[in-house]
Amino acid sequence: MADTSEPMPAQIDSSIIEIPSALDAGTGIPITTIRGAEAGPVVALIAGNHGYEYPPILALQRLRSQIDPARLAGTVILVHVANMPSFLGRTVYFSPIDGKNLNRVYPGRVDGTVSERIAYAITTQVIEKADYVLDLHCGDGNESLRPYVYQTVTGHRQLDDAVAGLALAFGIDHILVDRRRPTDPARSVYCSTTAITRGKPALTIESGCLGTSDPQSIDQIVSGIHGVLRHLKMIGDGPEPVAHPVYLDPAEDIVSPETGILYPRVARDQTVSTGSVLAYITDFFGKRIAEVLAPMDGLVLYIVSTPPITKGQPIGCVGAPRGFLPV
Repeated sequence: MADTSEPMPAQIDSSIIEIPSALDAGTGIPITTIRGAEAGPVVALIAGNHGYEYPPILALQRLRSQIDPARLAGTVILVHVANMPSFLGRTVYFSPIDGKNLNRVYPGRVDGTVSERIAYAITTQVIEKADYVLDLHCGDGNESLRPYVYQTVTGHRQLDDAVAGLALAFGIDHILVDRRRPTDPARSVYCSTTAITRGKPALTIESGCLGTSDPQSIDQIVSGIHGVLRHLKMIGDGPEPVAHPVYLDPAEDIVSPETGILYPRVARDQTVSTGSVLAYITDFFGKRIAEVLAPMDGLVLYIVSTPPITKGQPIGCVGAPRGFLPV
C-alpha cells in the first residue's frame, strides 16, 4: 500500500501526463496532486474515461479548489480528463482516434493504440500509486440514468468490506452489487477493476446523464467524494454515510439485438416486470424489427434515450432492488 508514513509539505501540483504519438496520435492527461500536511492514504479520483460524461469532470474542477492541503491527511490525485480525444471530439463511448472504448482496454499497453496507451499510463502512474480509487462516471450522451454506485464483490472479505464501506460513504443510496468483474489483473478491462485486481478498494460511480452538466449531479459527486475522504479520515468534515441503502442484486445489462432506430418505452428509475417492453427497434424505413424485453422484475437504472442503436451495444440495465446486501 502507498499510505504516507511521514508528513509531507502541504502543496497542490498540476501537470500533464504526456502520451506520445506511436501507432496513432498522442494526447495528454491533466492531473492535480494535492499533498496534505499530515500522513494518510493516497486516493485517486478519475474522471473522463468517457469524454462525453461531463458532471465528473466539472466536479473535479470544483474539488481542486475546495480541498485545503493544510487540512488534509494523505494525498488526493485528481485525473481531470482521462480521455482527452473523446472529450475534445465530443464522442460517446469511443475514441475518435482509434475507435476504442477506454473503459474496456485496461490495464492498457505501452505499445498499443492511443486508448491503450492512456489506460497504461493511468494504471502505472495513478492506480498503482494509490490506496483507493474512485472511477467517476455518469450516463453517457445517449443514456438516461438514475444515480447509483457499482460495488464489486470479489469473495475476499477484507477487500469486500473496504469496498462496501466506500460505497456507503459516497452517499448514493442505490448500490449495484457486481459479482461478475474480471479477476485477472492483466485483463482487468475496466478502470475500477484494475484497482480491485491489484488489491485496492475501488468504486465506479454513476451520477448524471445525457451529455448535460446539471448542477445536482455535480453537487452529488462532490459531496460523495467529501464523504469518502471523511470515511478515510483524510478530512474532518463530510456528509454521513447512507443509512438505508437499496442494493441491486442481481442486475443485468441489456444489449441491442439489431442495428436501427431505437424507441425507448420506459424511463430511468421506472419499475418494470419480467417480459415487459423496454424498447423497440425499427429499420431505417420504419419497420419494427425487434422488441427489447425486461429480463427480470426490477428497476430501470439507465435506458438509452437517443435514436441510433447498433447491434451488441447497450440499451439499458435493470436491477432487482433489495433492502439488504445478499450474501
